[in-house]
Amino acid sequence: MASAEFEQAVEAVKGLTRDPGNDVKLRLYGLFKQATSGDVTGSRPGFTNPVGRAKHDAWAKLAGTSPEAAQEQYVAVVRDLTAG
Repeated sequence: MASAEFEQAVEAVKGLTRDPGNDVKLRLYGLFKQATSGDVTGSRPGFTNPVGRAKHDAWAKLAGTSPEAAQEQYVAVVRDLTAG
């Protein structure tokens, strides 16, 4: 998949007018990080940082996913969000 399509999807997310909800946002965050940085690094934040912990967990679920596959999944999620 061309990374241009991924970049367009990233820009499309910034322009969303409706909040897709926390689950979708965490999914997009994890896919973006996997696509751009590879497998999760660093330690999991503690219980005093629930947002950081949720982001870390969303990214960690995708361990082993190739950057190309993560880009494709990201584009598919954004396509669903912008279609309706």
